[in-house]
Amino acid sequence: MSELEELITDWLPIPDVAERLGLPLKKVHSLIDDRTLVAARVGEGNIRCVPAEFLVEDHVLESLKGTIAVLTDAGFNDEEILRWLYTADESLPGRPIDALREGRKTEIRRRAQALAW
Repeated sequence: MSELEELITDWLPIPDVAERLGLPLKKVHSLIDDRTLVAARVGEGNIRCVPAEFLVEDHVLESLKGTIAVLTDAGFNDEEILRWLYTADESLPGRPIDALREGRKTEIRRRAQALAW
């Protein structure tokens, strides 16, 4: 099991993401390409998956795309973005992904911007 799989225990394969969002597969791949979502290859089959917490019911977590953009601008690759979002931070407290899901995007983006300096 990879470090990412230890941090993130609930993954959705791309076809499942498409089904939850009510979108064709091609559109989900576009969401990954345009950095609205971040995916990683996980599991025994090494298949491309998205963390389940990136979705809220039938849509993508609204604060995610901007946060991914800030982390990308700070020089993070996909695996580093996922690791940062899912690593607990005592000063939050909790994980950045949890703070985003709670609506605390300003605080998370401020912290992400500070990583670039």
